[in-house]
Amino acid sequence: MTDTPIRSGWPSVRSLPLASALRLSRPSDTWFKPALSVVVASAVPQLTLLAIGRLDLAMYTMAGSLCALYGHGLPYARRAGAVAGVVLGMTASLAVSLVTASLTGSTSVLVAVGALLAAAQKVLCDATRIGPPGHVIFTFVSSAALFAPQRPEQIPGHLALTLGAGAFAWLVSLAPALVRREGPERRAVARALEAAAECTADPGPRTRNAAAAAVHAAWQCLLASGRATPVRRSLERLVVHAEAAFAAPGPGGGAADPDRLRAWAALTRARGPVPGPPPAPGTADELHGIDSERAAVRAPEGRRAARRTLLRRLGPGSPLLPVAVRTLAGCALAGYLCAALGVGRPYWAIVTAASLCQANITLSWNRALQRTLGNLLGVLVFAAVLPVSRTGPLALVCCCLLFSFAAEALITRNYWLGSVAVTPMALLVLEFGGTHPAGELIGDRVLDTVLGAVAGFLAATLVTNRRAAGRVERALVATGRARADAERTGADPAARDRARRTLTASLVELREAGDTAAGEWWQRALPEQRLLAAELAGHRTLAATVQRRGTGGDTPSAVHAPSIGAE
Repeated sequence: MTDTPIRSGWPSVRSLPLASALRLSRPSDTWFKPALSVVVASAVPQLTLLAIGRLDLAMYTMAGSLCALYGHGLPYARRAGAVAGVVLGMTASLAVSLVTASLTGSTSVLVAVGALLAAAQKVLCDATRIGPPGHVIFTFVSSAALFAPQRPEQIPGHLALTLGAGAFAWLVSLAPALVRREGPERRAVARALEAAAECTADPGPRTRNAAAAAVHAAWQCLLASGRATPVRRSLERLVVHAEAAFAAPGPGGGAADPDRLRAWAALTRARGPVPGPPPAPGTADELHGIDSERAAVRAPEGRRAARRTLLRRLGPGSPLLPVAVRTLAGCALAGYLCAALGVGRPYWAIVTAASLCQANITLSWNRALQRTLGNLLGVLVFAAVLPVSRTGPLALVCCCLLFSFAAEALITRNYWLGSVAVTPMALLVLEFGGTHPAGELIGDRVLDTVLGAVAGFLAATLVTNRRAAGRVERALVATGRARADAERTGADPAARDRARRTLTASLVELREAGDTAAGEWWQRALPEQRLLAAELAGHRTLAATVQRRGTGGDTPSAVHAPSIGAE
């Protein structure tokens, strides 16, 4: 076993990047799913309103249609509840905005309510880990509704439109289950196999951490997928091979052959049968343990435990609290600056500031650059397409649908590229209620973008997140506890495999906590050497438990574990 000295990986203050924040990446392997879903979910309500001559109500149906963007990484059993929660949350946010707008016309009050809603939406989306697009869609809908004329007697009808469009979006989100009910699980397992192949071909901290995260995500997806089917059984066997490959990477044949792992990944992602790998050591025990764990998750006690975990994330000591304060401060500052300058649509600045409030200041800086560049380019696109959209109501609807698709198709390459399509779509939505002077729309959007970006980044800089380092400390303790449990488990295969999955999850959380704290300023020094040592020891224990899987013996201590390569 070869070890090199552990060096510091994270300075207390990082320089803010420029080129890397704007660099394009490969598109997501599922970019077309949210893109197609939002187009279908939006097209039916908008064309219906067009047919009855009430396109002025499109804002309310769009609030429900945008719910089709969520949940595409979840298995359908979990997606049904998650998207239903998104629809209800969207309707509740819209209700607060509409009631406020009907009761007062004070810009100060409206901005305050918008900022409070944005902070609450940010915390709830992060705590529930609903995934992209996160809180920004909620903030866009609720902030826009705050500044729309509203009468109390109109509110029930407008909320009914949102619920109706949201119900249709729910159906659109679940419709692929009729064709390929294990699609999300297959994609999650394919990602785990691909990440394990990368780790096997090029062992190192980066590839090993990526493989651990992918394998953990695959197990979580399979656990949440419902009852075991023959396809899911084959997928579970593939994850066992992926786990064995990343936990003890190295050259060789069999399951540790990267080419074979990639071939399995390609077949798993395709529409044909799931490949049937040869049995890995301990596979039968592993699958029995997964069945027990799945039953525990679905049992009443498991659901109560999940609710307790969610409440802890929302509790007074939550690391999400500083980010919520940042969101509140940034959105309020942006809104009041725009109001002071006489801008007629301060909600654009509120949404811009809300989108900048990320997990740390480095990510907030990246988003500020991306949002500003994307919006400025987007207003040029809007100016070019506006004459086409004004040729008729059908042209306007088609333009909005086109930009909805383009936004989801491009945003996984980089946020700024997606913003180039989001900006004209948001501006065209205003045309549903009537035409506006193009120069006024473009000028307001540019000013709101700049003010929102400045206010959001200023809030991210001034409102420090000192809890980021505390999260690392808690993750270190949790990883140490999980590693000790994995070393103590003996002959019970189910307990041993469950402890190993818990250790994998703790290592993923430790890496996420470390990366978040690394990009944060003005905090106490991070325990960098402890963090790197804990990761190394944890992966050694994983290697030991995987290699002893199926032998029935006690798991050896990490000090006797096989080497996983020099660090």
